[in-house]
Amino acid sequence: MARSLNIAAAHYVGAVVMAHIRRDLALPSHRTSLDDYIDELTALRGEVAKIGHNINQIARKLNSGDRPHSGDSALIAQAEGALGVIGSTVRHIAAATNQAAATKSHR
Repeated sequence: MARSLNIAAAHYVGAVVMAHIRRDLALPSHRTSLDDYIDELTALRGEVAKIGHNINQIARKLNSGDRPHSGDSALIAQAEGALGVIGSTVRHIAAATNQAAATKSHR
């Protein structure tokens, strides 16, 4: 159904849920560039969060051994720094997504 409406499946499901909540089963007839922007930000946030998860797994593996290898401490410090940057990036992307969604709801 989403394909026939030329909208993303996630957008369709969200629209159906919101229509159900509002007791209004009318679906939006078209997407705007703002909808696309929100979807792209959401996807980007997910991808950046996956990178953070991978770095966290690496740091966990490095911390799990009895004897650290030479350079492990420096690598763990770099991983912690990267996780801080990634966390900040995810928060900024989420803020941009929320701002775009708020802009859309005020139109």
